[in-house]
Amino acid sequence: MTSRNLDARIRRMFIAATLGAGCVLPAAAQGISPQTMTDALHAVMAADRTVYTKLIVNRLQNDEKLLKASEHWKDEKALVLPAQMFRYGAEEVAKTNKSFSYSLLSLWPINKQNAPRTPVEKEGLQYVVDNPAKAFYKEETLGGKKYFTAVYADRAVAPACVTCHNDHKDTPRSDFKIGMTMGGVVIRVPVQ
Repeated sequence: MTSRNLDARIRRMFIAATLGAGCVLPAAAQGISPQTMTDALHAVMAADRTVYTKLIVNRLQNDEKLLKASEHWKDEKALVLPAQMFRYGAEEVAKTNKSFSYSLLSLWPINKQNAPRTPVEKEGLQYVVDNPAKAFYKEETLGGKKYFTAVYADRAVAPACVTCHNDHKDTPRSDFKIGMTMGGVVIRVPVQ
């Protein structure tokens, strides 16, 4: 199979997975490996997250000082934090599609609900902290169902990331710098 054909299959798979309203079979049943699927999904998620953080939040908050980003964005008429934007996207996907799930977790979460809950999440998050250029892949069984779980490093890409985490009143860690791994994107695909 050529690279062009594989890219076309990945695009079709991604469109079907995100728009298929739950009608998509697990990746392995479609002839696409779970790793290929999670890598493709992560590429889109990471690009969207980086664009929002750099071009919207960092520009409007730090460069032009027009708006701030806040976890209380509704009350303060502020921008949604990048982590909140990511969570809202995951919640929207979960409403219409059960072929995969994703979340943003951290070993040092500001919001405790973003802490790892499974041994694989903990192992994966530590792995990407130690090896930020590599992804972590492992199968796990949750609720009697087998999943392919992938964890990707979530790094500070703009000053807005570092400032928010280092200065937050509930932060368990305040020494982040640009480029450091602050957490991880966890993507799960059912394989059974």
